[in-house]
Amino acid sequence: MITTPVVAAGVGVRHGRGWALRSASFRLECPISGRTTFGIAISRAGNHGAATALVDVLAGLVRPAYGELRVLGEDLTTARGRDAVRGQVGVARRLARPQPAFRVRGLVEHAARLLTAAIVDRLSLTAWADVPLRTAPDVVCRRARLAAAAVHQPDLLLMDGLLDDLCPRDSAALADAIRDLGRDTTVVATGREAATLALACDEVLTMADGILVWP
Repeated sequence: MITTPVVAAGVGVRHGRGWALRSASFRLECPISGRTTFGIAISRAGNHGAATALVDVLAGLVRPAYGELRVLGEDLTTARGRDAVRGQVGVARRLARPQPAFRVRGLVEHAARLLTAAIVDRLSLTAWADVPLRTAPDVVCRRARLAAAAVHQPDLLLMDGLLDDLCPRDSAALADAIRDLGRDTTVVATGREAATLALACDEVLTMADGILVWP
């Protein structure tokens, strides 16, 4: 198991005409005894795009604009490193574009090509398995996206705004599910409220105008 899944040195990540991350140097470290869940609270209101850009670069979907970045031991400044890490990372997004014909089970099958009853049951989705996504409650759709991202047991599970804008009861229940997944994989979740992220995450950083701040 990699105990330091993310190492950044002077990393910059673009977001539109500005920056999602600027000259960031940080390490996300897990104890040898197990996994850890991390949260990154985007403190600037309405800056969800910055969180998405950060998740994209950690997932190997885009190259950092500058600096050095290693995720799961791979160098993400190289195309080879980004290709390698994409197969080891799961991404669950709150604002994923829905597929109108998909049902909840279909989304997980599409992501993993083989639905496992275990992940559906683990995320309390069995009762919703044949419900069309367009008619399912928002929190159920979020759980389905989380299942789709986690079904292949990635080494790193990234969440983009999944805990934002939920009622307290739904936030707490989804946070419990995220903590449960964090027993098997390293989790990095972005969101707007540090207090909400703390429900699911062992450590929470904040970010303002592209600058990461440690507690």
